Amino acid sequence: MSNRATQITIVVIAHTVISALHGLAHLLIPVPISVLQVLFIAGVITALPIIAVILIWRQRVIWAATVLLVSMAGSLLFGLYNHFAVVSPDHISQIPSTSLGTLFQATAILLAVSEGIGIGVSLWALNPRQPLIP
Repeated sequence: MSNRATQITIVVIAHTVISALHGLAHLLIPVPISVLQVLFIAGVITALPIIAVILIWRQRVIWAATVLLVSMAGSLLFGLYNHFAVVSPDHISQIPSTSLGTLFQATAILLAVSEGIGIGVSLWALNPRQPLIP
């Protein structure tokens, strides 16, 4: 089992769990999202990280790290824009102070953190001379 494969898999699992909890909060509050946002979430935020894991376990390190980098960077920009920059129903300041609201806000922050870590792991994996931290 490769160190890169392990780290990419852990990042993707963590990001997927946080994303699922955030999606649940979106659904239950409810916080509306557009069809284009749904497509972006399904493709870039959900599918691409899973594709990256499949690629890394097939020992396609460069492809896996590149796909993960694109996914995490796109996800981070999407989340920063929608949750922190533009005041809309999706902005964390517009969410009611309930247990679901707290879940929404916490997972929005955790998504940004996990995506930042995902970017870092991707960049490490793209540099074969630099070993990843075990």
